Amino acid sequence: MRKSPKLMSISRMRDILEPHLSQIHEFIYIGQELAVIHGDPRAFRLVLRQQPPFVINDHRMGLILQGEIRVNVNLVEKVFSKGMLLFIGPGTIINPIHFSDDLQVYGIGLPPDFPMPFAAGQMPPAFNGQVRDFQLKVKEEDLQTAQQIIDTIWHLVHQQDYNRQTASSLVGTLMYHYDGLYRQHTDQQQNTQSREQSIFDRFIYLVNQHAVKEHQIGFYADKMCLTERYLGTVIRQASGTTAKEWIDLALITRIKVELRHTDKSVTQIAEEMNFPNPSFFSKYFKRLTNMTPAEFREG
Repeated sequence: MRKSPKLMSISRMRDILEPHLSQIHEFIYIGQELAVIHGDPRAFRLVLRQQPPFVINDHRMGLILQGEIRVNVNLVEKVFSKGMLLFIGPGTIINPIHFSDDLQVYGIGLPPDFPMPFAAGQMPPAFNGQVRDFQLKVKEEDLQTAQQIIDTIWHLVHQQDYNRQTASSLVGTLMYHYDGLYRQHTDQQQNTQSREQSIFDRFIYLVNQHAVKEHQIGFYADKMCLTERYLGTVIRQASGTTAKEWIDLALITRIKVELRHTDKSVTQIAEEMNFPNPSFFSKYFKRLTNMTPAEFREG
C-alpha cells in the first residue's frame, strides 16, 4: 500500500539520504530545521533515483559555481548554469533531467517550520508567495557574497549545539541578498521585455496557480483582460506551443504526481481536479499519455 503523499520535502530527502550519509556527510547536512548542500551534487543524484516529477513544499536557495543542471520547473524547461542564483519555492513542480559531471552547487533548504527572522507580513517580497521560482545570472561579487553566507551557515550547523538564532539571522541575510538582486532583475526586465513575453510569463504563472481547477483558456483570458483569440495567438507566437497545450501539460503533470505518490482513488482525483466524472477524466488522461490512470499508477 502506498504511503501518504510522497512530496520531496526536506524530511523525505533525509529518509532517502540517511543510509548514505557516511559517504556524503562532507557535502550534505540535513537537520530537523535546516538542510545545506556544499559543493558536491551526489545527494541530488541519489534523490533522482526516486520517480520525478517532484513537488516542493518548502523554500530552497542555491547557486551554481560550476557546471549546469537541465530541469523542468513549473512547466518550463530551464538550464541552471555557472554563475546563477536559484530559488525554488513552495508549490513548485520540478522534474530534473540532467546534471553535468562537473556540477558544483551550494544551497540551503528550509522546512515550513523553520524559524524565519521576519515579523508577520515582513517576508522579503521575492519570498512572500507571489513568486514560485526564479533564477538569476549575477555578477561574480554577488555570487561570492551568496556563497560566503552559505559557507558560514555550513560551518555554523556543524558546531555542537549551534545557535539557532544565528542560523535564522544568516538565512534572513541570504534572503535579503537574493531579494535585492531579484528586484534589480525584474526592474531591468520590465524596461526591456516585449509585451508578448510579458503576456506569456503572466499566463504561465496563472496556469501554475490554477490549472488543477481551471482547464479552459477562457478563464486565463478573463484574468488577463484579453480575448481568448488574442491570448492564444500571443502564446503560440511566444512559445511555439498553444495555450491549451500548456494548460494540459500543467494538469497532466499534477495528475501524475497524485497517481504516483498518493493513495487517492481515480474518482477522488477527478473530483478534486474539476472533471465532470471519472470516465471523462480517464479518457482525458489516456488521450494525452496513451495510458489509463491505472496503467500509469502500476507502471
